[in-house]
Amino acid sequence: MNQKNRAFYGVYADKLDELCAFMMDEIKSMLDSISTDSETALAEHLKCRVKDSESLVEKLRRLSLEESAESALKNLSDVVGVRVITHFVGDIYTVLDLIESCDKWKVKTVKDYIANMKPNGYRSLHVLLTVPFGVGGIDEIDVEIQLRTIAMDCWASLEHQLKYKKDIRSAALIVGELKRCADEMASTDLTMQTIRDLIQKG
Repeated sequence: MNQKNRAFYGVYADKLDELCAFMMDEIKSMLDSISTDSETALAEHLKCRVKDSESLVEKLRRLSLEESAESALKNLSDVVGVRVITHFVGDIYTVLDLIESCDKWKVKTVKDYIANMKPNGYRSLHVLLTVPFGVGGIDEIDVEIQLRTIAMDCWASLEHQLKYKKDIRSAALIVGELKRCADEMASTDLTMQTIRDLIQKG
């Protein structure tokens, strides 16, 4: 965590860093319990981040909430976010099963934007957890895990740039092209899953 964010999070900063490390260790251990072979590994990569303080303050302001770290930890679900990127769609649901069976946290909600994509084409599976915290009178906080294939993550990265970059020419055209790409990527993901299943069956 950089100094600007550390100053904003104050007494919670060290615990948030520890929580990120904990989440990474737990999820990596889960993945390794299935396979440590690079060819059959469930995830291509995973990462955890504590939300940047500027983005956090903007979100609190939009929601008319007190602009403090304590307010964020008590009211927002994405201060700590984990992303697990898989090779195949089927692996997302295997990882979900592992997350749901873990006794280190409580699963609050699962939102499947793969089976029910958003209107703009966004596909991902979101799992909201409640995890122990125990600092500054806050006993537990929410952590969001996003599960995506490589293709879904690539698409989401471009869509994020469009969403937050201002004064983009031909924005409407880009939105349409992104939706088309989302549909093509989803089709490719399913085809790749089918090919892998056929290979595994021999």
